[in-house]
Amino acid sequence: MPRRTDARERVLRTAGALLRSQGYHGTGLNQVLTESRAPKGSLYFHFPGGKEQLATESIELTGAELRRLLERLLASANTPREALHTVTEALAAELDSSDYRDGCPIATVALESCAGHDPVRKASEDVYRSWLNVVTDYLRDNGFDSERAKSRSVLIIAALEGALLLAKTQRDTAPLRTVADQLGDLIDEESS
Repeated sequence: MPRRTDARERVLRTAGALLRSQGYHGTGLNQVLTESRAPKGSLYFHFPGGKEQLATESIELTGAELRRLLERLLASANTPREALHTVTEALAAELDSSDYRDGCPIATVALESCAGHDPVRKASEDVYRSWLNVVTDYLRDNGFDSERAKSRSVLIIAALEGALLLAKTQRDTAPLRTVADQLGDLIDEESS
């Protein structure tokens, strides 16, 4: 017999996948329940705040998973240029394996939540901030002063988000590789 937490985890992960591909407004609670095979009563038991709470916790979960992946990929790279290529190759592989349905795990919801759903917008903001902090810390550890590391992390995350969107719409991962090459050139110039 499954534990109660199994249903909660399934609902969170299913919601995360659906929110990633369909957005907040395109994802219904009945669809989440059906696809997660969770009992209907478990939704409001585990998420008494309804869809907004489910979306918020889902964003936090998927955002934390990508943050940990970023940390691992950056730690495995010998140079910032290599780090950029390692990250973009991982993003490209995931995009390709989803047949270009999935991009950033929170971008679709983040775009929708700017005009409302403040807890969802705040969760998105916090996730992006955590990613920026990872990149900022990495750059600082690789010789960039604090201000430059912070500004370059904004450039890197924004460029990767844009490249993911272009790659998704063009059904081609080339924009990710172009961004890695261009940012790598910039980083190399600044660190020499």
